[in-house]
Order: sequence, then structure tokens, then C-alpha cells
Amino acid sequence: MEEKVYEFLRTIPKGKVVTYGQIAEYLGNKQLARVVGNILHKNPDEYKYPCYKVVDSQGNLSKHFAFGGIEKQKEKLEKEGIVVNNYQVDLDKYRM
Repeated sequence: MEEKVYEFLRTIPKGKVVTYGQIAEYLGNKQLARVVGNILHKNPDEYKYPCYKVVDSQGNLSKHFAFGGIEKQKEKLEKEGIVVNNYQVDLDKYRM
């Protein structure tokens, strides 16, 4: 399952985000959103597998982003042109 999650991350285009639930749906079960979160927290390579592009169902960034915290996730998203307001992105605009 981990490999499928990491493979999915590599398909997210520049300037787009996905939700934990979207990845869970890709895996075949919407109930796996928490499992996806746990897998992402163990990401072995932040550059190969861009987990910073994953937000919650409301577009909120992760308070526990594994590679430097919420500020680092915000910085990485903004470098891709994604507008972040109050640590939240507009899913209607940026969701893949």
C-alpha cells in the first residue's frame, strides 16, 4: 500500500494539491484516509515523493508536516504558485 501512495504523489502536477481522502479513494477505500496520513508521515524522500501537496478535506495544511512543520509546507506550496491563506488552500481552485 505504501508504494501505491508514494506512486500517486508523483502524479500530482505542479500547482495542484490532493486530499488524504483522494489518495484513499485511489487505494479503493475512502476509509483509509488516516492510514494514508500515517504513510505520508513516514515518507522516505520528500523530493521524490512530494507529500507537501497533500491537505485535509477542508484544504488545511498539516500541523505535523514531517519535513519542517506547517511553515515549511506552506513555503513549498507557495513556491508552486498555490495561494495559502491562514494555512488553508482553496480546493476548488487547486485540487487535482
